[in-house]
Amino acid sequence: MRLFYNKNLLEDDSRLIIEREESRHIVKVLRKKVGDTIYVTNGKGILFTTKIDIINKNNTELKIINSKKESKSKFHINIAVAPTKNNDRIEWFVEKSTEIGIHTISTILCEKSERKKIKTDRLEKITVSAMKQSLQLHKPIVEELISFEEFIKNCSSEDKFIAHCKETKKLFLNNCRLKSKTITVLIGPEGGFSENEIGLAEKHGFISVSLGNNRLRTETAAIAATQILSAYNADI
Repeated sequence: MRLFYNKNLLEDDSRLIIEREESRHIVKVLRKKVGDTIYVTNGKGILFTTKIDIINKNNTELKIINSKKESKSKFHINIAVAPTKNNDRIEWFVEKSTEIGIHTISTILCEKSERKKIKTDRLEKITVSAMKQSLQLHKPIVEELISFEEFIKNCSSEDKFIAHCKETKKLFLNNCRLKSKTITVLIGPEGGFSENEIGLAEKHGFISVSLGNNRLRTETAAIAATQILSAYNADI
C-alpha cells in the first residue's frame, strides 16, 4: 500500500482534489488510472479509501469510498530533546521516531545547547514523509523551540522523566511503572544537562532515569527512549 497525506481531509468528506505535484506523481510516476484505488490519511488517525474519478491536467479528483478510524494509542509519547549542533542528526531523530510511533516532539533550549534555532517547517515535512513511508496514520506534532525552564514548568504529562548520565540514583526507563497515559522524557544536548537543570526538573516532578550502561549521543538517546516507550503501545 502507498499512502498519501492531506491534512484538511474530514471524516465525512466525499471527494478530494489532489493538487499538481502529487497528482503528477500519481499519474506519471505510479501510472494510476481512473478507477484505481488511492489511500489517503489526514494524519489524525483516519485512513481514507478512495478511487480516482477524474484526471485533469493540473490535478486529480478522488471519490472517497470509505474511511476507517484507527484505535487510539494507549500511551501518548512526548520526547523533549535539545536540538543537536549537526542539524542532520536531529532530522534523523525526527524521521526515525516518526517511523517508530512518537506522538509529540518538543524541542528545548538548554544551558549547554549548541544549536539555538530550528526550522520547524523542515521538521514538519520530514514527519509527513516518514509517516507516509511507514504507513502511520498519525502525524507527530513538532513543537517550537522553547527554554528548558519554560518547558518543564508547563509540561502537562503525568509521567515525567529526565534522562542523564550524572552519577546519581536513577531508575532504568524500561523498569519504570507508568501511572498515566501521558509520558514525557527529557533528552539533553551534547554536553548534557547541568546540575541546576536536573535539580529544577526533579523539583517539578521529573524522575531521573537511565537508558542503559552506554553513553549515548543526543539523537541516539532520544531514539532509545522512543523505542522503549513505544513497547507500551505494542500489542504483545
